[in-house]
Amino acid sequence: MNDHPSAALAAFAAKLRAEDIPAAVLRRSEDLFLDWLGSTLAGKSARAVQAIERYALAMGPTLRNGDAGGAEVLISRRLTSPHFAAMVNAAASHVVEQDDVHNGSVFHPAAVVFPAALATAQATGASGREFLAAAVAGYEVGIRVGEFLGRPHYRIFHTTATAGTLAAAAATGRLLGLDAETMLHAFGSAGTQAAGLWEFLRDAADSKQLHCAHAASAGLASAWLARDGFTGARRILEGEQGMAAGMSSDADPARLTVGLGERWATAETSFKYHASCRHTHPSADALLALMREHRLGADDIAEVKARVHQGAIDVLGRVVVPATVHQAKFSMGTVLGLVAEFGYAGLDEFDRHFVAPRVAEFRDRVAMQLDAEVDAAYPQRWIGKVQVRTRDGRILDARVDQPKGDPGNTLSRAELEDKARRLAAYGDAATPAEMGTLIAGVWALERTPHIGRLLGT
Repeated sequence: MNDHPSAALAAFAAKLRAEDIPAAVLRRSEDLFLDWLGSTLAGKSARAVQAIERYALAMGPTLRNGDAGGAEVLISRRLTSPHFAAMVNAAASHVVEQDDVHNGSVFHPAAVVFPAALATAQATGASGREFLAAAVAGYEVGIRVGEFLGRPHYRIFHTTATAGTLAAAAATGRLLGLDAETMLHAFGSAGTQAAGLWEFLRDAADSKQLHCAHAASAGLASAWLARDGFTGARRILEGEQGMAAGMSSDADPARLTVGLGERWATAETSFKYHASCRHTHPSADALLALMREHRLGADDIAEVKARVHQGAIDVLGRVVVPATVHQAKFSMGTVLGLVAEFGYAGLDEFDRHFVAPRVAEFRDRVAMQLDAEVDAAYPQRWIGKVQVRTRDGRILDARVDQPKGDPGNTLSRAELEDKARRLAAYGDAATPAEMGTLIAGVWALERTPHIGRLLGT
């Protein structure tokens, strides 16, 4: 199979059983699911998400409770087809920039895997154990595709949108019981629809939500079509006119299959602490550490140099003066300004202060600088290094090797519960009592015989 990595990866996804997955990885997938639910609920009132929900409402069915084959739109609690539920839930889960990220692939798995998996599980009545296995299949496939496409791909393409389409197909196909050959066809259809360009950041456009909505729903559609005999390209990843040929200059097919069933990339996935692009987090944590160590306030700092990897410059360098809250989350200066002023770059801090004069002034005192050590470690490790010049002339340096949320510096279940409750409250999408029930249900997922509605009655 080594000469046909697309087929090997498809076979792995199709044959993966819950009993093949280490218990710690299943527990991690529960953690990741709760984290995704919170992010989805937080996106309820976002203008771009509401537009996608109105589109789904106009184009898709609205079903009654008890109707067969329906799936839940979490932000509105209505039932619709799996396709449109996956679309809206995916868009909602990526807008507040609190969903998970896998460092090595620079990929946000939850935003595309869980929308497709949840919609399909609800529509088919799958068990919680099958749902978890499907989610792991989606994570493992999507992460490996992201690693395969590599750093040159990410400079132009939003990997969550491209690799995410195959991740969603893998999770959906696993729940539909596709065999290896049929899963390969699902991959072919998913890969030919993979798209998503970073140009939207220059204009503060809404495309990032569309990226996830399309990836989740297109991946889901690819698997359902494959089950009905619809065929796709058999070498969609490594073929002469496949994804790597058109989207990468250094794709290594070995990255698709190495360690399958032994290395569990799902467990390598990081949680987000700050409500911003993950490229800002290492520098934010380093600045926080420096300010605490030297007892500095924002007014004590004359200049900050964030020493970063090239990927951070490629993404964040597009944003000079952010025009919207979402664009501000891709501004290194704004994030560090919020951190310096408030000790945290959270949802409320962005909403209330991203254009505040003190934050804007601090933003203008921040510059990014390529650092050879940081760049060489990326994307496997996201090191944070900052240099600060104080107003009294001192030059101070700080670094963090594992930003808050990385596997070696992870969030506990208590912290994840608190984060999910805060996100739901931010979106005004669930009451505290409902969140208590939802959290308990997530921790009991493996024993759940059928995935039903999570919030609706």
